[in-house]
Amino acid sequence: RPPEDARRRKRVAMVPQQPGLLPWRTVRAKARLLLDVNRAANPVDALTPESLLAEVGLGEFGGMYPHELSGGMAQRVALVRALALHSPLLVMDEPFAALDEITRAEMRHLLNRLVEGQAVTVLFVTHSITEAVALSDRVLVTSARPAHVVADIAIDLPRPRSVDVEDDPRFFELCAEVRHSLHRGNGATTGGSGS
Repeated sequence: RPPEDARRRKRVAMVPQQPGLLPWRTVRAKARLLLDVNRAANPVDALTPESLLAEVGLGEFGGMYPHELSGGMAQRVALVRALALHSPLLVMDEPFAALDEITRAEMRHLLNRLVEGQAVTVLFVTHSITEAVALSDRVLVTSARPAHVVADIAIDLPRPRSVDVEDDPRFFELCAEVRHSLHRGNGATTGGSGS
């Protein structure tokens, strides 16, 4: 019964593709939402939602509402809401997919910084090869439906990961390895365009 126990004890947090921010709650109230609903899950001696908002650059925006936020700001609020539970497993389902490339790069570096050294495992689902390599210690590449794992690639980039990790030649090698695995998993050749 471990999955049921984990859910009951709030040991899993999630950041979905769409932030799902309630329009009538302020940024501050949204950051506290899961802790307000799950009072038994409130961690002791952990970063508060308010301090997490400051960490992601939203400390001065606590009184704002969703319609006043950019897409990147809204997704940072969703990230804070999940991190505030201090769960050992954080599931992220394409959380940066709707963001422009510059904001997306900022978000992946922010995520790396926030979870570095924390007792949390992040399961990050993405279609972006760059994102997968930049964030991961291990990338599982799946085939098309019915999905099965076609490659398990160790990402041996040093931690903590700095912003310039994406300029490292090893980063490009790992991206190529993931890309080739994707082609193989979908029955395409690496030399052709595929469809």
